[in-house]
Formats: sequence, C-alpha cells, structure tokens
Amino acid sequence: MSTIELAVIGGSGLYQMEALTETEEITITTPFGKPSDAVLVGKLYGRRVAFLPRHGRGHVLNPSEIPHQANIFALKTLGVRYIVSVSACGSLREDYAPGHIVIPDQLFDHTKGRVSSFFGQGLVAHVSVAQPLSPEMSQIIAQSSRKAGGTVHQGGTFITIEGPRFSTKAESNLFRQWGMSIIGMTTCPEAFLAAEAEIAYGVMAHVTDYDVWHESEDPVTVEMVVKTVQHNTKIAQDAIRHIVQTMDEWAGDFPAHHGLKDAFLTNHNHIPRQVKQSLAPLVGKYLD
Repeated sequence: MSTIELAVIGGSGLYQMEALTETEEITITTPFGKPSDAVLVGKLYGRRVAFLPRHGRGHVLNPSEIPHQANIFALKTLGVRYIVSVSACGSLREDYAPGHIVIPDQLFDHTKGRVSSFFGQGLVAHVSVAQPLSPEMSQIIAQSSRKAGGTVHQGGTFITIEGPRFSTKAESNLFRQWGMSIIGMTTCPEAFLAAEAEIAYGVMAHVTDYDVWHESEDPVTVEMVVKTVQHNTKIAQDAIRHIVQTMDEWAGDFPAHHGLKDAFLTNHNHIPRQVKQSLAPLVGKYLD
C-alpha cells in the first residue's frame, strides 16, 4: 500500500473533486479520542492524499470543540509529513481584501483554555515555534494558489481567537494596533500540535470579510463567510491539485520534520512506560 504523505485539513467540500479516485474512509481512535470525522483517503495523480474535515461533515463542531490533538495524532499515524490547512479568515488590513488568499508566516494564539500540546503526564517537551509555519510549505501553497488564479498575499500574522462569537469593534481595532493581519478561530493550537508531531504545516487562508473594524463595510456575518468560502472552493481545489502534481519537485526533508530532536527535558528513565507507548508515533524514534 502506498504511503500517505500529504493531508488537507479544511471543509468537507474540498475533497469533492473528480480527479480524486479510489476513495476510502478510515476511522481512527487515538489516545486523545476520536478525530473530527473519519479521514477520507483517495488517490490524486497517483498519490494517496488524506482529507480531514476540521469541523466534521455538516460543520457540527464549533471552534472550541474541535479535537485538535486527535486530528493531528490521527494524521501522524497514517504517515503524514505535510499538511495544507485551508481556512476562512477575516482581514485586519485594508489591502487584504475579501476573496484574496493569505499565506501567513506568523501566528498569535489568543485562545482561552485549549490544550496546545501532546506532552505532560510525566514527559516534558518544549518545541520551538519561532517559525510556527513551515516556510517550505508556505511557498508551495502560495505558488499553487497563484497558479489556481487566486490573488495571493505572502506573509502576515494570523491571530486565533476562541470564538464561536465574532469580535467586538474594540477587540478588532486592538488587534489591528497589535499588528495582526488576519483573524480566525481554528489555526491555534492545530499548528503547534503539528509542530510537535514533526509535520510540516502551512496555511491557505481565504479572506471572507473585513471583520468588524472597517467603517465602510458591513460587519462580518455567517452569510458573508459561507458565500466567499463557496466561491473560493474551486481555487482551493485547483491549488491542492497543483500541490500534489508537483510533489516530486518540492517535497523533502524540512526543519519541521526534526522539531522534537532537542525538545525533551525529562530523563528517559523517568518517563512512564504507558506514556512512551501511547505517544510512540510521535516520540518512538527518540525514546526507543
């Protein structure tokens, strides 16, 4: 059976493309519970690709309910080394307009109470996330999004808020003063968990609105978000196709694939055996 190196996390509509064949659903249970949904695996241009609907099919999970640990762990167990995260976002900059695509290079975590690590229970690890998004993945996502006809901006800071409510005007204006570029509800802790799982992770963020700060535009609504996401689905699908078609050119061994190398503080003799066993897909190569 061929390996599954690339995964796409996003809306369930992303995998509804004619070029995707030999599809199967894989149900995975992890030490962190069940993922958002079954992982759909199919063949695209000769490669097996995994698709995971972040909010579950039918969009049944709000941002605070997404089982991020289970999602990333499940993809790791399938052998995934690269993740393309497709998400909707609000713009906090005039030049990042609705309908545009942003490939951020920095993250700001403004969530409250989400679990952002696989580690604990006797195993302490501190992963470096100075560069929280893989530059290599960001580059290929940007190139492919342009190839698909998108208006693409590279760079910017993506702030994740808890949700599910949208921001107040005071909050939105403060985020702009902080220098944030786009705003969403799901990228953190997903990206940090991918870093701990040593998976190269990049974001394709589709701007749906100007949040609530813009004086001459209407405040964000669900209708706005859905309309833009539906419009941009084809661009996202075309970009994913290009990413898969060109994997021989861009795929490689990235710094993200070695993020745990110097991250462990716990003496190996003091790590509980059960923790070693349950986290084996993440830490086995370092602790065996």
